[in-house]
Amino acid sequence: MGFTTKEIHYFDTPGAENTGDAIRFAVERARDLGLKKIVVASTSGKTALAFLEAVEGTGIELIAVSHVVGFSQPGVWDFSPEAAARLRESGARVVTGTHVLSGLERALTRSQKVTGGSRTEAVAEALRRIVAVGLKVAVECVLIAADHGAVSPDEEVVGVGGTVSGADTVCVIRPSHTASFFDLQVREIVAMPRVR
Repeated sequence: MGFTTKEIHYFDTPGAENTGDAIRFAVERARDLGLKKIVVASTSGKTALAFLEAVEGTGIELIAVSHVVGFSQPGVWDFSPEAAARLRESGARVVTGTHVLSGLERALTRSQKVTGGSRTEAVAEALRRIVAVGLKVAVECVLIAADHGAVSPDEEVVGVGGTVSGADTVCVIRPSHTASFFDLQVREIVAMPRVR
């Protein structure tokens, strides 16, 4: 017994201008498949708030994954405290975690004291280059959410990422914890920027 899939939606260019359509595609696919969670990357909270409006009243739980404190500058959390409060008040979860596909590796690369590539950076770069930057972001956010107990490896979720800002990549993912990375499955790509 099979199921019917919809076509993949391709955006002409990557970026925040695709956020509205990405939201629509994410909610539609979650509903089509009966999925209960959407995991979305959000640096400032703006994208998460846009998703919140779309999921209110649908029974879909929103999980916003933010950068860690100190990502852009020491001691600073880029996520708006007001946005975090609004999301939490509405029943959404805000998860803050280290980028599992870069984190410490990025520090080593930037320091220029340690040379050579790493396997973790190779995985991240492959996801960025072969499919889309947003796919790497969506996969990473689902890993972070699983590591924080917000999603389970025995469920499918909609994962949403973007290129620089906003949302432009939507996929269906079976989560895993970072320590079990190769158990993660990207089961569908729903929307993404067209590779040029």
